[in-house]
Amino acid sequence: MSTLLNSLTTELRRGTLTLAVLSQLKTPQYGYSLVQRLEKSGITIDQSTLYPLLRRLEKQELVTSSWDTSESRPRKYYSLSDYGGEIFTQLKEEWEKNFSRALYIIKRRGRRWS
Repeated sequence: MSTLLNSLTTELRRGTLTLAVLSQLKTPQYGYSLVQRLEKSGITIDQSTLYPLLRRLEKQELVTSSWDTSESRPRKYYSLSDYGGEIFTQLKEEWEKNFSRALYIIKRRGRRWS
């Protein structure tokens, strides 16, 4: 894959990953469980991408976190805040509108290059 295509693919995935992560945090998840849930849906995400994203979402107050120390290995759980739920709903609606518009354009106009 060319450098330009790699760069454009990364840019395209960035917003999609944010939406995908938010969608999985309606119930508390720790990092590894979140990676597994996303992978079951066909979305791969490296931990080196996930944890900075979770920290950013927490800083933006979209996600809250808490430590569970009841087991031998403490785990940090992340969940959607009330504000995060509101933003997720709006973001999902925007994504759906943009996706359907883009798909229409791609299918209609993209035939010329096929």
